[in-house]
Amino acid sequence: MEEATSTKSQPLPVTDSPVAKESHRSAKGMTKRGVYAAISYMVCAILLILFNKAVLSSYNFPYANVITLFQTISSCLFLYVMRRWKIISFSAGQPESITDDSATHVPIKTLVHTLPLASSYLLYMLITMESVRALNVPMYTTLRRTTVAFTMVVEYFLTGQKHSLAVLSSVGIIILGAFIAGARDLSFDSYGYAIVFVANICTAVYLASISRIGKSSGLSSFGLMWSNGIICGPALLLWTAMNGDLEAMMNFPHLFSPGFQAMMLLSCIMAFFLNYFVFLNTTLNSALTQTICGNLKDLFTIGLGWLIFGGLPFDLLNVAGQSIGFLGSCLYAYCKLRGK
Repeated sequence: MEEATSTKSQPLPVTDSPVAKESHRSAKGMTKRGVYAAISYMVCAILLILFNKAVLSSYNFPYANVITLFQTISSCLFLYVMRRWKIISFSAGQPESITDDSATHVPIKTLVHTLPLASSYLLYMLITMESVRALNVPMYTTLRRTTVAFTMVVEYFLTGQKHSLAVLSSVGIIILGAFIAGARDLSFDSYGYAIVFVANICTAVYLASISRIGKSSGLSSFGLMWSNGIICGPALLLWTAMNGDLEAMMNFPHLFSPGFQAMMLLSCIMAFFLNYFVFLNTTLNSALTQTICGNLKDLFTIGLGWLIFGGLPFDLLNVAGQSIGFLGSCLYAYCKLRGK
């Protein structure tokens, strides 16, 4: 992938050239740019989980769908302004100087093509937000590690992707660690566990959709984010209005609290950057690599979540499971960096 030609300095890569795509496909391991994308994703993911947890738990904000709506609206606003200032382009390989006067800024045919991606994104956002609220941070991140199994299955059926024995072994270690960590969870919640596994399925479908639809859409990572936003935004607005969340939110006691508003703002900003790096990491690397990156950042998320929010009694078996899962994630990262 290459950055679009521009007379301005661009802090983020915005377009995907055919030459670079071909180079990436032929590469055996992760590129330097792919490593940067993976690390950036992990940093954003850690911060977003903590900000969301602060809003949902510390301030007891009960309207998870409203947070998702605000994040979607903020993302579209950021993208619109950046494109208007010609900082980014929505089309792969398109110079920023080229403007599009259409109402959607993306061809209708392209929007229809990305509709399955947007639908999976909407489910991914709603169910993931609910799963964050349903469980404490350490157990949430532990159970989310099993997403790797779902991702491998979905990747195989959608793209025919197969993996080496070393990669399969590392994934097996991750799943083993997750089951060991949850074997004696002293705060067991059947609803919370169930909703996390549903979130795992939605995440796997969403990431596989990025790999399959995103690369054939002709859109850059920012263009895919824009398409998701303008498709999902109206649906989210209608849903939150119909179930009364928007009206009820006006009576929330901490609505005008500076601390609450700061957490909401930071959540929206981090959601924007996280979505970008999810697209970039999945496009540069793979859906499975994106999932493993989510596991690698779990060590820091678990530690910070334990210190800040608590909620999980200390248990030696849980710590052993966390360590085994982290070891499996490191093994996978090593395999990818070595091109195995």
